Amino acid sequence: MHIAFIGVGNMGGPMARNLLKAGHKVTAFDLSAAVLAPVIAAGAGKASSANDAVQGADAVVTMLPAGEHIREVYLGNGILGVAKRGTLLIDSSTIDIGSARAVHAAAEQAGFDFVDAPVSGGVGGAEAGTLTFMCGGTEAAFERARPILEKMGKRVVLAGAAGAGQAAKICNNMLLAISMIGTCEAFVLAEKLGLDAQKLFDIASASSGQCWSLTTYCPVPGPVPTAPSNRDYGGGFASALMLKDLKLAQTAAQSAGAATPLGAEAAQLYSLFAAKGHGGLDFSGIIRMLRGEL
Repeated sequence: MHIAFIGVGNMGGPMARNLLKAGHKVTAFDLSAAVLAPVIAAGAGKASSANDAVQGADAVVTMLPAGEHIREVYLGNGILGVAKRGTLLIDSSTIDIGSARAVHAAAEQAGFDFVDAPVSGGVGGAEAGTLTFMCGGTEAAFERARPILEKMGKRVVLAGAAGAGQAAKICNNMLLAISMIGTCEAFVLAEKLGLDAQKLFDIASASSGQCWSLTTYCPVPGPVPTAPSNRDYGGGFASALMLKDLKLAQTAAQSAGAATPLGAEAAQLYSLFAAKGHGGLDFSGIIRMLRGEL
């Protein structure tokens, strides 16, 4: 297939390269020449704009920072006005549900299949092609998107109708942020009580405290060698991005009238962490603030 890829930064870049590895023709666009260069070097065609990229494409994948960017790229004089009839549209950005549903509605009115398909798995998952895609849209659009998404991930799930993918993503990441803070607090308390971190890990990982934040992404160096804690909290999933998702979750909670007190507290803690200048650190690095180091 000929696939247009709009937004080839930390996540979009490796995703686009995996589509190239799968044999697809990819035309890429990004406002940053620096992030576009590796994708072009891998074999993608270079577009001068988002609208230019979609010319003649069979499918479009977008990976952009926020809902305002998705609205700008698709609506008005954007993609919906220039894509050929029958082009499949996939947005893998993490954005507000309202924007996702607005683009869904506009795409449907214009006669396009559209899927909101945010991802979980971070940069490592994007590089390895092991991302999880949480999708919202019609069954027919999802089945069209599945073969493309499977070239970039190992799990592709239809969560429900328009916007359901975004809903699943923000619920998942709110839970992740809360569990990471709890895991960090447990290790900080263990340190204060003189309990060895490895001993706590060995016990909790085989007990009722077991969770992904502990066994896959342990916030202290040592127990899980692949965790960002072993790289001074570099790489991984930036705290600023976690904060973005927590804010989306809080906006959605307020709109839906849902009580999320721990989600609200997590948003406050990550906001403080980012305000101290540490938004670029992996989100597990918040343990350093809880220790009083930062």
